[in-house]
Amino acid sequence: MPAEALRERIAAELLAARARTAVLTGSVDDRDLTAQHSPLMSPLVWDLAHIGNQEELWLLRTVGGRDPLLPGIDSLYDAFEHPRAERPSLPLLPPAEARAYAHDVRGRVLDVLEAAALDGDPLLRGGFAFGMVAQHEQQHDETMLITHQLRQGPPVLDDPAPPPAPADAAALPAEVLVPGGDFTMGTSTEPWALDNERPAHTVHVPAFHLDTVPVTNGAYQRFVADGGYDDPRWWTPEGWDHRQRAGLTAPLFWTRDGATWLRRRFGRTEEVPADEPVVHVCWYEADAYARWAGRRLPTEAEWEKAARHDPATGRSRRYPWGDADPTPEHANLGQRHLRPAPAGSHPAGASSHGVRQLIGDVWEWTSSRFTPYPGFRAWPYREYSEVFFGGDYRVLRGGSFGVAPVACRGTFRNWDHPVRRQIFSGFRTARDAEPRTAGRTAPGAA
Repeated sequence: MPAEALRERIAAELLAARARTAVLTGSVDDRDLTAQHSPLMSPLVWDLAHIGNQEELWLLRTVGGRDPLLPGIDSLYDAFEHPRAERPSLPLLPPAEARAYAHDVRGRVLDVLEAAALDGDPLLRGGFAFGMVAQHEQQHDETMLITHQLRQGPPVLDDPAPPPAPADAAALPAEVLVPGGDFTMGTSTEPWALDNERPAHTVHVPAFHLDTVPVTNGAYQRFVADGGYDDPRWWTPEGWDHRQRAGLTAPLFWTRDGATWLRRRFGRTEEVPADEPVVHVCWYEADAYARWAGRRLPTEAEWEKAARHDPATGRSRRYPWGDADPTPEHANLGQRHLRPAPAGSHPAGASSHGVRQLIGDVWEWTSSRFTPYPGFRAWPYREYSEVFFGGDYRVLRGGSFGVAPVACRGTFRNWDHPVRRQIFSGFRTARDAEPRTAGRTAPGAA
C-alpha cells in the first residue's frame, strides 16, 4: 500500500476508535465514569486514560521520541501492576482531565504519523505500531461495552435492531462437513497481526462436522429445560464444581418470568429471542451443552480451518468470505447492533464450506488452551501474549458484535478463563466425521 494511502487508513482507524470511545464515555455522567460497576471490570475513566497512556507510550515516546506528557502516571495505568479490583482506589485522573489527556495525546500522535517512515523499522513497517494502538483502543471499547452491560440503571446506549434473518436461514443444514487434510494456520504476512497469531504453520486436521450457525437461545433453552444444569453427567468435574459454587442456572443476565425467559440488555429487560446466538455463557456451560447434545466444542485449529481454508485453491483466506475487509454485509461487528444478529444471517460472510457467522455476533469458545504456535516470538512486548500461556485460559475465536473490524480477522485469537461469562461469548459445536455415538441431537438453529 502506498505510504499516503497507509497514513490515511491509519488515521481513519484511530479516529474511528476514538469516536466509539467518546460514545461509551460520553453517554454517562462523571459518577458512572468513576464507579466500579463490577469487580471484574475497571472504572470507565481508568480505561479512558489507559487508552491515552498506551498511545503515548508507543506512539509518542517509542516512535516519536517525545518526553512524557504527565510524568508519574504510567504506573497508575499499568494493567499488570494494578488488578481491576484495586483500580478505583488509585489516584486516577478525574474525567475531565482524562479526556483532555487522551485528546492531547491523539493530536500529537497525528503529527507523528505525518512524519513517520512506515518502512524499515519492524515496529513501523506497514504501520504496525499505529495498527497495534488502534486495535488496543477498540479492544478497550469492547471492554467498556461489557462494563455498560454490567452497569445498573436506565439505558444510555441506543442501537438499531439487526436485520431479520435471510429467507434461507430456516432451510440451512444443521451442520457442514469440513474435509480432513492440511491447512495453513496463523499468518506471517498480515501486517497488523499480533504476536500470538504468528507465524503461519501447517496443521493437519481430520475431517469433522461443524454447526452451520452458532448455538441459539432457543436451542440452549432446551438444554436448560432438560435439566442440563442439574445433571453432573454433562459437566467436567471442574465445571460441575464451579456450577455449584457460582449457582449457575442459565446464561448471565437471564431471568424467568413464568414460562418466559427474559434478559437484561444494556439497561432494558426483554424477552430472550429464540433465534439469536446465545451469549454470556462461560466455557464450562458451553462444554456441558455440547456433551448434552452428543457433540463437543471444536478445537481452535478446526475453527480456523472451517473459517479460512479454501478447498478450491488450498490456501487460507484472511476471512471466511475471502481477503476483502469486512463490511456490514459480511458480519455484525463494530457495535452497530448491540446484540447478535439472528442465526443464519450474513450469507455473504459464509466460509467456503458454507459455515455462517464465524466472524462477528459472538466470540466462540473452542476446546483449546491458549498456547504459542511453533516458532512463536514475543513481540513487541511479552505482556501481550506470552505471560498468559500455560494457564487455564481457553481460546475464543471469531469476534463479537462488540469488537471492531480492525481487531477481528480469521487469525485473531482471544482468550479468557473458563469461568468468564460477562464477555460476549457464545459457541458452536462439532463432532468427528465418524458415525457419532448415541446422544441427544440439538442443532444450533432454533
